[in-house]
Amino acid sequence: MTEPTDPTQTLLRLRASIDNIDAALIYMLAERFRCTKQVGELKAEHQMPASDPTREEQQIARLRTLAGQADLDPEFAEKWFNFVVAEVIQHHTAAAGR
Repeated sequence: MTEPTDPTQTLLRLRASIDNIDAALIYMLAERFRCTKQVGELKAEHQMPASDPTREEQQIARLRTLAGQADLDPEFAEKWFNFVVAEVIQHHTAAAGR
C-alpha cells in the first residue's frame, strides 16, 4: 500500500521544479538576446530595418504550431513573442542610432 503524500513536501518539490525552470528560462532569454544583439549590430552596420514583419509573421505561425503541439495556448505564445520582439526592436533601433 502506498503511504499518503505530505502535501507540504509535494508543494516544496513542485516549487523547486518551477524555480529551476524559471532559472533556465532566464538563461535562455539572455542567450536569445545575445543573438538578437548581433543581429541588431549587423542590421545597423548595413542600414537594414530594425524590424522584419515577414520574419515575425513566420515566427508567430511557427511558435503557435509549437505551442499547440506542447499543449500551450497559442495565443499566449504569440503574446510572449510579441513582447520579446518589441524589446528586440528597441535594441535594434538603439544600435542603429535611430
